[in-house]
Amino acid sequence: MRFENGVAGDSIPAVRWVKSSASSGIGNCVEVAALPGGDFAVRNSRFPAGPALVFTRDEMTAFVAGAGAGEFDGLHEVRA
Repeated sequence: MRFENGVAGDSIPAVRWVKSSASSGIGNCVEVAALPGGDFAVRNSRFPAGPALVFTRDEMTAFVAGAGAGEFDGLHEVRA
């Protein structure tokens, strides 16, 4: 079964959504689910019925590697 970007996150059957233990506890985080066939879905935890983004295994692997290497650390800074 294939899922496309924008699918309602809560309409993806039989997946377990996972969020970081670093979540603030007030719902301000993203959740990730492994999909049948090897893809991954990402959704906003505050809006589980909202659109999910779907990534291939290679795309998710590249993102996780970049995050682990600190490549996105400066994105939280406000730029004028």
